[in-house]
Amino acid sequence: MSFFKKYNGTTNRRLARLETLIWVLIYGGLLTLLVGAYMSRQQDGSGFVLVVVGALAAACGVALVVVRSRLHEEH
Repeated sequence: MSFFKKYNGTTNRRLARLETLIWVLIYGGLLTLLVGAYMSRQQDGSGFVLVVVGALAAACGVALVVVRSRLHEEH
């Protein structure tokens, strides 16, 4: 008996692709945001675009988490 429920993933290919896209958007967006923040400190605002793109990507990933929570796997 374990404390956390084990998640083995889904067998639905569409939902599996969506889950992969979610994590790529979240982690990639946060990484891009951090690189942009570092670049904006080093140069005159050239990293601002990366900060905005990274924040938008991470926000889209979080929004897709909400969408995924409302989808059900068909049996």
